[in-house]
Amino acid sequence: MEADRRALLVLMALRGISPIKLLEVADRERTAVATLEAVRRGRAGSDADREFALVVDPDDIDRALVACGASLVPFGSAGYPPQLENLEDPPAALFVKGRPLPSRERAVAIVGARNCSELGRELATDIGHDLAMSGVCVISGAARGIDAAGHQGALDAGGHTVAVLGCGIDQAYPKWSERLIRRIAETGTLVSEYPPGVPPEPYHFPARNRIVAAMCTGLVVVEGAEGSGSLISAEHALDLGRDVFAVPGAITSPLAHVPHVLIREGATLIRGVDDLMRDLKLGERLGGAPVRLDLTLAERAALDLVIAPVLPENVAKGLGVSVPEVLPLLLGLELKGLIRSVGGRFEPRLKAAST
Repeated sequence: MEADRRALLVLMALRGISPIKLLEVADRERTAVATLEAVRRGRAGSDADREFALVVDPDDIDRALVACGASLVPFGSAGYPPQLENLEDPPAALFVKGRPLPSRERAVAIVGARNCSELGRELATDIGHDLAMSGVCVISGAARGIDAAGHQGALDAGGHTVAVLGCGIDQAYPKWSERLIRRIAETGTLVSEYPPGVPPEPYHFPARNRIVAAMCTGLVVVEGAEGSGSLISAEHALDLGRDVFAVPGAITSPLAHVPHVLIREGATLIRGVDDLMRDLKLGERLGGAPVRLDLTLAERAALDLVIAPVLPENVAKGLGVSVPEVLPLLLGLELKGLIRSVGGRFEPRLKAAST
């Protein structure tokens, strides 16, 4: 077993053999040790793979895994997501750091433009937040823009989010994402099919998108210009029989191109997380019961007044208190994910059952 694990570490570091070819060879050779031997003898993979397989030390990869706190999860093992086995080219193994991976039935992917609009960023954050508040895991690719916003919303709600990386499990790409990646590793899950030390390559990201699509029950596209990778993710999701949702935009906006193409081709138009939860029937299983929070009498009274966008002054007037007295109440409700501040007003975000 340990010999197979060491051999698999080397096989996962090979770049000239595709996942599907690697699994074909592994199926023929039966064990990872035999598969590695086939590569070393030139019966599989490229000449560069053969040379690499002869000199690489699996102990070096193992030490790097230990150093970054990640583990190897082989295809078919207990921790390997069964939904990935439906891919034509499933990873022979995954490198995983953080919490156990969720079941597909409890996961929704949020993808979209890197160079998104502020409205798109806010929508993705809200969807990620509200899904997490309902117990749904949020999956994305940790890219700039919509991906990061979806992750951030889930993190702010204290929920589970999974980032599928297009580089080694110990890398943060782009550089600005280091803080986000660190937060996800602390409370969520990082996943990669690339071992530690592997830098990002352009072809890694379309490959990453197939994992994002396979791991979810539904995929949401929030903005995407022509040529956006979010269209690749959506196509993978459709091929796998996943539900695809799109948030519409202005017909004159280039960022509305992908959502509108998808809607025209049959994707479900959604206006927010309520539509999404209803269409996926997640509300019945996970979010049907209101979130129960311990609220003070003052917080409950303030929450009852925020039934539509309202100024703090109006809430204060309704409670018969001053604005300085009501602001901490509103801030507390916002931190609990029940209301949000938009343009100086507060509006409801999620219905809760207070105790």
